[in-house]
Amino acid sequence: MQHKANVTKTGAVLLGKHVACDAHDDNRPIRIITHAHADHMVGVGKSLKNCEATVMTPATKDLIDALKGPRWLSRGPVKTLDYGEEFTYEDETLTLHYADHILGTAQALVEDKDQTRILYTSDFRYSKTPLVETDILVMEATYGDPIRVRPFSMMVEGMLISLVEQGLKNGPVYVFGYHGKLQKMMRILYEAKIKTPFIVPEKIFNVSKVCENHGMKLGKQLLRYDEEEAQTILNKNDPSVVFYHSYSRKRIEGDALRIHASGWEFRKPCRRVGAKEYVVALSDHSDFNELLEYVERCNPKMVITDKHRSEAAGIFAKEIEKRLKIPSRAAPN
Repeated sequence: MQHKANVTKTGAVLLGKHVACDAHDDNRPIRIITHAHADHMVGVGKSLKNCEATVMTPATKDLIDALKGPRWLSRGPVKTLDYGEEFTYEDETLTLHYADHILGTAQALVEDKDQTRILYTSDFRYSKTPLVETDILVMEATYGDPIRVRPFSMMVEGMLISLVEQGLKNGPVYVFGYHGKLQKMMRILYEAKIKTPFIVPEKIFNVSKVCENHGMKLGKQLLRYDEEEAQTILNKNDPSVVFYHSYSRKRIEGDALRIHASGWEFRKPCRRVGAKEYVVALSDHSDFNELLEYVERCNPKMVITDKHRSEAAGIFAKEIEKRLKIPSRAAPN
């Protein structure tokens, strides 16, 4: 059974005989992109050129089009699969299943001619991700270390809302995060009845529009940063929430409130890191206890943890063996 799944040195998650997920593999005719984060889109150009199909959900395709431009994926055969829709290649059947991470994220399941079920979870938050029964489980292990637990996760959204509400009394509030997480924060603030404009750079605007097209409610007043209305609001220091990608390192003049969303904050739901700067522990990954519970409820015959994307994979594999008595190993070795 061991040979039916693996993770390569380049990060390709191999399922069955034909499928590679989240990185290119020269020997695999089918490539899956589980979601539109960069560490899961490794070697897409090679896959589009060499694979018989590059498979993803419709939402993931739309997000990639928004991030990379619509011509980027047109270089090769792309197949979009809805959740639960079957795709058969030779003697294996592939289905994508919902995972709560960013819009369009999928767990990938391959069933072979022996009826062995081989599942790759991709990145996921446990509370809203459906369990998929499987024989071989390939797990994400981002927070696979027992010290990576968040006992306070229920409090985080409330703290984000109250921070933003306080900051808006003095003008704009600046929020930093990754694609997907930014839109999640927009939805949290919108649902909390924060009615000030949301101002975003063009790429975040395009991603947000895709999220809205797929049913996310992000608020009535989404403005592009370069629009005249947005510039007027900022120049007058009127209340607004301005969203930037974490990588932008945008210099914010004056004493506006700055909030950074980080999955790597485990000490407190909200931590002050400067005079008007906070880190909020908002994560779109499962913590250690949730990862372990997913494995326990899945009850597979074997687990492989993804060491290419997380150094904690080795620790997590040992903890699974110790606590659940399920054979486990980290890959690549």
